[in-house]
Amino acid sequence: MKKIFEDTQTAFALKSDAELERAYYLFKLIAHEPLVKIGTTLTNFAIKAHLPVEGLIRATVFDHFCGGVSEEDCMPVVERMWAQGVCTVLDYSVEGKDTEDPLDDSLAKNLEILQFVKEKEAMPFAVFKPTGYGRFGLFVKKSRGESLTQSETAEWERVVKRFDTTCKKAYDLGVSLLIDAEESWMQAAADELVEEMMRRYNQKETVVFNTLQMYRWDRMDYFRELHERAVSGGYRIGVKVVRGAYLEKENDRAEEKGYPTPICASKQLTDENFDEAIRYSLDNLETVSVFAGTHNERSSYRLMEWMEADGIAANDPRIWFGQLYGMSDNISFNLARAGYNVAKYLPFGPVRDVMPYLIRRAEENTSVAGQTSRELELLKKERKRRKM
Repeated sequence: MKKIFEDTQTAFALKSDAELERAYYLFKLIAHEPLVKIGTTLTNFAIKAHLPVEGLIRATVFDHFCGGVSEEDCMPVVERMWAQGVCTVLDYSVEGKDTEDPLDDSLAKNLEILQFVKEKEAMPFAVFKPTGYGRFGLFVKKSRGESLTQSETAEWERVVKRFDTTCKKAYDLGVSLLIDAEESWMQAAADELVEEMMRRYNQKETVVFNTLQMYRWDRMDYFRELHERAVSGGYRIGVKVVRGAYLEKENDRAEEKGYPTPICASKQLTDENFDEAIRYSLDNLETVSVFAGTHNERSSYRLMEWMEADGIAANDPRIWFGQLYGMSDNISFNLARAGYNVAKYLPFGPVRDVMPYLIRRAEENTSVAGQTSRELELLKKERKRRKM
């Protein structure tokens, strides 16, 4: 198969020279872990002290990794990407809270986003996090199978209602809904709730997608069991397949609490798990739709090769590729140019509220082997090409 991810002209077509330079120096900074730690500490201090740093953050890391502060603010980015064939998943990246008002506010915001994206072909998906709709500790207690108090039972019923209201709205509007995965010790309750939403709303089309973090060694067993239940129950399942986002936290907690880690023993085993989930999805497309969320070039090529070998059209609506905005443009835009379905997660929200997300992005790029160096290599190549 032709290697398309080296085409930096296509990858960075939307970036002006100034934006390309900003990206280059941003990733050079992120490449130095001590600087990232100092920078995130100082930024957190400045935000909490209400120092006037929002303009600086907005002009640098925010504008690279986020679309704007509101849905409307994101539209220039959405339209520019859509002109290159790349769709958008608007992601309201404000951290979940433990009190009821912010949880209801999160519901209202997601319903607003669903209505907003309904009329826009460039945005076929919406997304939310389970803990945006319920208290983390409540999900943990449900996941352990512990009895809930009377007040907790009423609280959980409100969580279920928020999920159902959102999924029904997505169903009524014909918008697909990606539901993110979180930490393993709260995920069982989320899985059970998302599966119930699939049972209700995926009878004809794939509306609701659960997220499988394949760095967990138990996820393939869960996937197979979920698929068996869907086949017997007569509904479709949607899976967003990713490697995972909480590796260090998962391992640290397992060690601290003295239980076996839920994380695969090696990066290679995680990669194999990821590939197995993608292969299983392709083998069962009559009941499975898959959103392959990956910044890994090898995984992307493998999915492309399997689709070609199986005679599956590049634009088959049951198969999507996804990356985060501000990362892996060489994958996203070259896939779109080749005719594949591609969507970028586009975070947005008030600058101060989105800072936890931005800090995770910086830390992830620092810790993931090869991610930052690959971005820098591609940016250098494009800078050189433009100067020729």
